[in-house]
Amino acid sequence: MKTLREFFTARSIKYGTNVTVMVMFVLGILLLVGIISTRHSYRFDLTANKRYTLSEQSRKLLKSLDQEVKAIGFYREGQAGKEVMDDLLKQYTYYSPLFTYEFIDPDRDPGKAKTYEVTTYGMTVIESRGRRQTLSLADEEPVTNAILKVIREKKKIVYFLKGHGEKDMTSVQKEGYSQARAAIEKENYDVKELLLLREEGIPGDATIVIIAGPQTDLLPGEIDLLRQFIQQGGKVLIMIDPETSPALVALLAEYGVEVGNNVIVDELSRFFGASKLIPVVSQYQSHPITQNFTLASFFPLARSVEVKQNADGITSQPLAFTGQSSWAESDLESAKGSPTFQEGVDKRGPIPVAAVVTIDPAKLHGHEESPAKEEKQDDAPEKGAKARLVVFGDSDFANNTYLDLSGNRDLLLNTISWLAEEETLIAIRPKERKSQPILLTASQAKVIFWFPVIILPAIVIGVGTFVCSQRRR
Repeated sequence: MKTLREFFTARSIKYGTNVTVMVMFVLGILLLVGIISTRHSYRFDLTANKRYTLSEQSRKLLKSLDQEVKAIGFYREGQAGKEVMDDLLKQYTYYSPLFTYEFIDPDRDPGKAKTYEVTTYGMTVIESRGRRQTLSLADEEPVTNAILKVIREKKKIVYFLKGHGEKDMTSVQKEGYSQARAAIEKENYDVKELLLLREEGIPGDATIVIIAGPQTDLLPGEIDLLRQFIQQGGKVLIMIDPETSPALVALLAEYGVEVGNNVIVDELSRFFGASKLIPVVSQYQSHPITQNFTLASFFPLARSVEVKQNADGITSQPLAFTGQSSWAESDLESAKGSPTFQEGVDKRGPIPVAAVVTIDPAKLHGHEESPAKEEKQDDAPEKGAKARLVVFGDSDFANNTYLDLSGNRDLLLNTISWLAEEETLIAIRPKERKSQPILLTASQAKVIFWFPVIILPAIVIGVGTFVCSQRRR
């Protein structure tokens, strides 16, 4: 009995028991941390251009998911690109529990590859509720676009008006809109042309009608059809250049938008090596289109777009302004040469170059239901829907020359998203991933070489030698 008591009271047993308890306590903490981390994980992206962080557009889309979306990657074991896609899809799962993914080796499961009609390695299928999209690039943009396609019940259609010298959406020339069309199609819209002269009305499946820089005026009948479309809750984007389209100007005045008969001149443009007639826009009014929008945009040869006092059923506001160094030049001939500001004649900046209008047709004074079409198409705006109207005092900012200049592309696409009532998708689009090499001077390179390669190992060896010699003594 005494021996047993001495055994349990021995110093080694006490220390051993304490160590065991401490080890079990630490393991318990690690286990608890592991369980918590599986349910609540956090990512930190310390790269300069946020290379491993999804764009705000993708994050908003994922957070708005109300149905399950699954990605299936068909890669061979160890195939190049699989690790990149795996890392990308992990980011998507981080922002939504409704997004899941898995990888399948087509060689080991050819039946699954046949079911999904995958014929080559490195393909990824995004599916939801029976709808599928197949992509081959391990990049954020195609993955987000594929998710949008499979969750969207039907594709929305954007019509470009033609027949009045508008910007040609098929043209690859400098003044063309082929890049704008491609950008809109990447946002998963169908883009079509509309010759209103041959139509009895704007098609019922039109989500948005775009009027991009008409050079000749619209006919009274066409103006009536546009007014009718707006009164039915339609969405219209009008980009109107200086000295053009008085009939459109008059139509816009009905909805509280005053398009000036002027040209905006901006002294600040000279610092960018541009003409004075390319005003810089860096001030934006608070609106879903410009939420978190910090990029400057450029409007070559623009006119002012101001809003009047709101009327019953009409809510309007300016959207974008030029800077203090600009003014609205009322002498159009002078603007073509060397314009100078004239006090009392010209208007000093900031000058509004864009406006947004929300229209409740039911509250418009003297509004009557349009008898144009008795049979309403399934895709037509719902009865009681509010119309949306965006007006820019320039159409060149979105042509092939200027679309990719600073924030022009994002401003156009954000406008399309707002008009289509898809505010959750409005954000700055994914930026290109660029390498940022570290450039070192000769002295810096020597320090980086000597310190980790020579000095640190020498310190470790020296300390070890000293400790060993002390123990031997």
